[in-house]
Amino acid sequence: MSVALGITRPPLIRSVPVNHPEELIARLPQAPPYAWVQRGEGLVGWGEAFRVAVPPGADRFEWARRWLATTFGEARIDDDVHVPGSGPVAFGSFTFDPAATGSVLVVPRVVIGRREGRSWMTTVGDPPIELMTPARSPGRIVYGDGSLTAPEWQHAVSRAVGEIRSGRLEKVVLARDLVATAERDIDVRVLLDRLARAYPDCYTFSCAGLVGATPELLVRHTGEEIESLVLAGTTARGAGPADDEARGAALFASAKDRQEHVCAVASVREALAPLCSALEVPEEPELLVLPNVQHLASRVRGRLADGASVLDVVAAMHPTAAVGGTPTAVALEVIRELEGMNRGGYAGPVGWIDARGDGEWGIALRCGYVEGRRARLFAGCGIMGGSDPASELAEAQAKFRVMRYALEG
Repeated sequence: MSVALGITRPPLIRSVPVNHPEELIARLPQAPPYAWVQRGEGLVGWGEAFRVAVPPGADRFEWARRWLATTFGEARIDDDVHVPGSGPVAFGSFTFDPAATGSVLVVPRVVIGRREGRSWMTTVGDPPIELMTPARSPGRIVYGDGSLTAPEWQHAVSRAVGEIRSGRLEKVVLARDLVATAERDIDVRVLLDRLARAYPDCYTFSCAGLVGATPELLVRHTGEEIESLVLAGTTARGAGPADDEARGAALFASAKDRQEHVCAVASVREALAPLCSALEVPEEPELLVLPNVQHLASRVRGRLADGASVLDVVAAMHPTAAVGGTPTAVALEVIRELEGMNRGGYAGPVGWIDARGDGEWGIALRCGYVEGRRARLFAGCGIMGGSDPASELAEAQAKFRVMRYALEG
């Protein structure tokens, strides 16, 4: 169902240059906000001009693309900026499982953007006057088990290893959840600010209650050019520089992690090759060092052959082996059998798209759903035939630290 709030005729969507905002997230007047920010650039928005629940199914991205074409096509557009992210913009979150409900697209009433030294504001119709409300810390946080306890999740990992060793599949990504209850209602703006400051190289995002800072860029679409950052293979940060270096070297030397990364890169290459006239895939990964973990990373670049929109590329790529497994269909079956939960938007595509079809979409990792005083946090690990359940649990705990920091400060 599509909802247009306070708009009774084709709206005027206007983008105009504005003075460089000091901080995008600091401009958000209220919760719930919309955000996609990296290193101080990106988009933030608030209010809802249009909102639609995307029906589940294999054709959901095509349905979303058609809905956007109709919604944007009916608007009167006055764009004085003419860069990716100006003019009409929709933020979106799609569930990991195509059969699950919960995918959503939202066109905010107000969007502020910053890109390569240029800043702008986009408004839909006559934007309401918003009063800046002060953000407040959520206070004391109490944590509890999610769908599975730690021992139960380790047992699920053991079962997954058994499935892999039996030859049923090569890799599967298993996620677990953790429930956080705060002393006061959780203001998403506080979480966004903490995440953006602590993890500037990640993509800090907020869409329809799903909040996080993902290191994984599914696709950036600018004209005919696309880019994807593939992450697979993880180790925790060390206690000091020497330990850090040793852990990074061990990650590069790990047969399990290297094979996991090969699977992830191969799935991206397979998805993008039919769409691209040219595709650059590095032969060797690099090391991406974040404040809490280190990843094996490969940056894939391509040129589209037929002018596909960013949602067409997202549809071709999701789910990658980095968040699902290999082969994909079997991995999805194993995830449904063993995880014991509905992921919702966790590990699904999250990001934004404009009327030109440009946009940036990440994989919703290091994130959680926030509602009132409660947050449901997620972390996942790539399981291979040589995986150790205790080590995978420790890796998941390290990944939870991102959102725990956002909540606790």
